[in-house]
Amino acid sequence: MARRERCSGCGVYMLVSPEARTVRCSMCHAVTNLVTTNVRPGRTGYATYYRPPETHAYPYVNRPQLRPSLPPVPVHGRKRAVLCGVNYHGTSYKLKGSINDAKCMNYLLVKQLGFPRESILMLTDEDRDPLKIPTKQNIRKALRWLVYGCQPGDSLVFHFSGHGTRQKDYNHDEVDGFDEALCPLDHETEGNIIDDEINDTIVKPLTRGTTLHAIIDACYSGTVLDVPFVCRMNEEGYYMWEDQRNPLFNKRTSGGLAVCLSACDDHETSADTTAFTGTKTRTGAMTYSFVQTVQNEPRLTYGSLLNAMRYAVRDVSEATPGATQDPLLTSSEKFDIYKKPFVL
Repeated sequence: MARRERCSGCGVYMLVSPEARTVRCSMCHAVTNLVTTNVRPGRTGYATYYRPPETHAYPYVNRPQLRPSLPPVPVHGRKRAVLCGVNYHGTSYKLKGSINDAKCMNYLLVKQLGFPRESILMLTDEDRDPLKIPTKQNIRKALRWLVYGCQPGDSLVFHFSGHGTRQKDYNHDEVDGFDEALCPLDHETEGNIIDDEINDTIVKPLTRGTTLHAIIDACYSGTVLDVPFVCRMNEEGYYMWEDQRNPLFNKRTSGGLAVCLSACDDHETSADTTAFTGTKTRTGAMTYSFVQTVQNEPRLTYGSLLNAMRYAVRDVSEATPGATQDPLLTSSEKFDIYKKPFVL
């Protein structure tokens, strides 16, 4: 099972896989040398997985080992990202970890994943530049900039940490009757950004060979990208793709791939917590587990990433009264999550 180790730099606790020899802190970025622990037979990475018999009738896809040996996939083209951290300072619903989340994502993209600093647009409510405050208008402009002129090989990232919500679906394109939405800083006066608009802005323009990853750390955010396929996974790691396509609405890309990793399902809430750090520093449970997994686990597949995040976040949710959270994967197309490498 995963264990927690204290950072040698800032002292926060980090989630570490049993066989890890070193780990990099998401907060201060110091590298801590670890004493390797013995891994119990039958356990790989973060959890125990059992291979079902060949005659198993369970409708989910058979789950192979957590870390298959896969060669890294080269990424050609431009890297571009929009990162939004909204703490809602001065309100009764203020958060304390969202800006920390945006800063951690920025470090991950620049220092470890090769994103040029100038290709990252970060919006937070502590920024003094009025164009970089996460208002509804500024977020809209940033999203249009993100996909403008996208070309084959481009890797695009949209990260949002803040409040999410649900509202009645008036055009009847949702299976559950609700539109999911993100709450900008000025949502009380300007309104939310609903999933229909997000899909129109950053999903439909994706041309062939372009990949978009949305990483959304907000309540009720499961299908906020409004893409048609939802990866339903049980606690043992078996999964199946749920098809939510509506023939009356075009939610497809223009040939590219759009993938969303959300903090929770559409009916769940997400946590802003100190449980991971062991200090007063707050982070979003989903963002923290994502950053820790990507920077410390080599050769991830979408399946191994999702399982690691779900295990870590579930551990925190069980210790947080009222929290109900399981990270969710949605996509514009179906694929084998345990074979497809995760690459930003």
